[in-house]
Amino acid sequence: MIPVLFVVSIVIFSIVYITPGNPAAILLGMEATAEGIENLSRELGFDRPFYQQYLSWILNVLKGDLGNSIFMQQPVLQAIVEHFPPTISLALFSQTIAILIAIPVGILSAYKRGSVLDTAMTVISLFGIAIPGFLLGLFLMLIFGVELNWLPVAGYRRISDGLWDHVRYLILPGISLGTVQVALIMRMTRSAMLDVLGVNYIKTARAKGLREVVVVAKHGLKNAGIPILAVVGQSFANLMTGAVVVESLFNIPGIGRLVLNAIERRDIAVIQGVVLLITLVYVIINLVVDLLYGIIDVRIRLKNE
Repeated sequence: MIPVLFVVSIVIFSIVYITPGNPAAILLGMEATAEGIENLSRELGFDRPFYQQYLSWILNVLKGDLGNSIFMQQPVLQAIVEHFPPTISLALFSQTIAILIAIPVGILSAYKRGSVLDTAMTVISLFGIAIPGFLLGLFLMLIFGVELNWLPVAGYRRISDGLWDHVRYLILPGISLGTVQVALIMRMTRSAMLDVLGVNYIKTARAKGLREVVVVAKHGLKNAGIPILAVVGQSFANLMTGAVVVESLFNIPGIGRLVLNAIERRDIAVIQGVVLLITLVYVIINLVVDLLYGIIDVRIRLKNE
């Protein structure tokens, strides 16, 4: 984790230098004066050598100081904390939908391999992978929000406003964001189950007279759990980063909206802070998934010991 975060921090900080033009001039806009650009460059430390700027920035980051947003006039960390709850709620809701649908359907599709059901599920999964989230979101808004008037088409309600209101505002964006993950998890579950359903210990379990549900769930799913867990962890990380378009479409004040507004305003401190946070989420999720491997498969734990 540490080398990854170190390399990413260098890349993130280099955004200031990768962006064409003077960073201070970009922040001040078209009407900036030479004196204003010079003063802002001195204030933000852009006039110092790269290594000095990076060292100062990374030391502040290690102390929990991600800098200040020029446009929002507040610390970046505070802005992230304020915008994080909608994003994590949306990601958890989408992931819950994906897991509850994809894993049972993937198991059933593998168990009924070659059947009409298997073919239909494969076609539907391909459709789910192919359709863009924003396009699906527009269709859902039109059908369930405008025509049927069942669900709100945009906005966000905190969980403190009521659980049902909170969930109602997450249903359409959650489906839009989670559809691709449903397809990916389903296909991986099907593939992993197909790999184990034909092995000898499955045949032995059936020969012992165990019920088919026990054979599939206990002996099949448990041994197919490693690749499924890997894709579930990766999909949750993708949900955190893929929320930018969906949050903009449904007007959800989350991390996606925050970083999109920061890019439009060239608010470099916010961009750096959000990208660093997303990277941290990625590596933590990967670490948790790696640790869970040993819980699911005892052979991995014994091998490491």
